[in-house]
Amino acid sequence: MSLPAPHGDKLHALMENDKLPHGDRKRIEYAITRYSKWIIALQGLRGNPKEVLKKSIDLVNEYRNFLDLDVIFDSPDDFLYRQKGQLKLDNSVIEEFLPYIVNMVFPHIAENYYIGPQSCYSALYFTSSLRLSSDIPGIRSRTKDQDFAISKKVYIMSSYDSEFIKNVEAVETNIGYLCAECKTNLDKTMFQEANATAHDVKTGVTAAKYLLLCEWLDMTPINTSGTDIDEVLILRKARRLGSQVRSRYSTRQGRESGRSAYEQFLREHPFSLDVFVRFLDHINALIENKDPDEEDVLSKGFF
Repeated sequence: MSLPAPHGDKLHALMENDKLPHGDRKRIEYAITRYSKWIIALQGLRGNPKEVLKKSIDLVNEYRNFLDLDVIFDSPDDFLYRQKGQLKLDNSVIEEFLPYIVNMVFPHIAENYYIGPQSCYSALYFTSSLRLSSDIPGIRSRTKDQDFAISKKVYIMSSYDSEFIKNVEAVETNIGYLCAECKTNLDKTMFQEANATAHDVKTGVTAAKYLLLCEWLDMTPINTSGTDIDEVLILRKARRLGSQVRSRYSTRQGRESGRSAYEQFLREHPFSLDVFVRFLDHINALIENKDPDEEDVLSKGFF
């Protein structure tokens, strides 16, 4: 399958943004060049899955350090740093990276499922009412955008005619079997919103798994066993920088004086290989999940 490019799309959209300072256009042009080289390097990885995964994590760390430091942090203007949350240049890197590693480790999945950002099914409802002229049920599906999903398109037909010959209407949607939200920083409000989304996903697809991925933790950890979130994965295994530090970086002078400290912080907390392995383990568990075999159940004594 052709893998999605949410980060590449963000970079190209930024070039069309009228608010982008003139001095930053060269930076974004160069970022697009480096982005293309990053994708080519990912596509060229060869070897066993363990080796490929490690090399891919090295590549994403290298590219993100370039993007965070050379492009955003070193900009003489404040636009890129202050608008990071709205521009989504940082977390869209992970959105684009996840389909690559899933396709590398589980190449057979892409043969039957879509891998990447997707709007997935969360509920079904009908818009018809008690009217003599109502000849169709008015079937509709409610969807929710997912930063990452392993999904499959499904077509649903409805009609008052049991033979589905007349007055038939249909909707198409995507079933998300594994959905994940990608956050740069995770605070309590984001966690609660993700839990509501996870509830909708699992109500609509009972076998679905929902993961919450973040780079930096910005809240007190909450036990996920009482929620619909299967697990929170902290990709850098670190807390977010304090607000007093971040506020100093919002100006050019503050970034110049704190550049070495910020670079050290990033290099001391790279994306963790074993957290991505755990993410892939969740996918593997879904693949291996199957109905219990009677002989196996009786030999073990449980199911």
